[in-house]
Amino acid sequence: MIHFTKMQGLGNDFVVIDAINQVITLSTEQIRFMADRHFGIGFDQLLLVEKPVSANADFKYRIFNADGSEVSQCGNGARCFARFVRDKALTDQDEIRVDTNAGQLILSFTDDNLITVNMGVPKHQPSEIPMLLEQEALSYKVTVEGIEHVFAAVSMGNPHAVIVVDDVNNTPVADWGRALESHSLFPERANIGFMQVLDRQHIKLRVYERGAAETLACGSGACAAVVLGILQNCLDQKVSVELPGGQLVINWAGRGESVLMTGSATSVFDGIINL
Repeated sequence: MIHFTKMQGLGNDFVVIDAINQVITLSTEQIRFMADRHFGIGFDQLLLVEKPVSANADFKYRIFNADGSEVSQCGNGARCFARFVRDKALTDQDEIRVDTNAGQLILSFTDDNLITVNMGVPKHQPSEIPMLLEQEALSYKVTVEGIEHVFAAVSMGNPHAVIVVDDVNNTPVADWGRALESHSLFPERANIGFMQVLDRQHIKLRVYERGAAETLACGSGACAAVVLGILQNCLDQKVSVELPGGQLVINWAGRGESVLMTGSATSVFDGIINL
């Protein structure tokens, strides 16, 4: 029997499990079963709260996609992680440091009960994203199924490619996202973002996430889109990102600086599942 909490951040939904006070060993098949919205619980990602690896950390944060694959970063999940450990009295701190497979994250509660995640410093070199190109550039081109796409790319602890579009509502996100996510340019696959710039402080964004298809919100995708928009000089330092599930505020001071993401996180229900 596994105790879990269903949570959501802007409609990006998660199952969060305390793996400190209960022994958790999950196979890929079990994760896929739990992720099934008809026969299991249903989620975009599964989050595990574990004991820290580093001496200066409070917890370790692990993330699994609905297809059972483990990934290194999820910004919306990080906010839910912070809400969970506070709600479950695993910590009473206003600032939490967590180990991830992509380094450490700092999670903090704001005065208006939102959560700010220090998402770390973006990585721009193709080898760091990773992407099988040699030279870093502001934009790249790839032709898929006869369509040429111009995109920018960055790692936020996970690989992101972002395409600027005129109207996100009329963009074939499912078709383009599916084709680009697993393109040979991206040896670890990639999250594909579609960004519409409204003005220098506002964008609309839809994201096709690797291993999960399009989700209602993607925190690391919002960070990636703003970072790349700033580098291309079409956005200011602080940007409101309108996602299908709601709004995030992203703040980035520029190259070499960490990205700060602020938004909500909500517990939906607690449950027990027998696998």
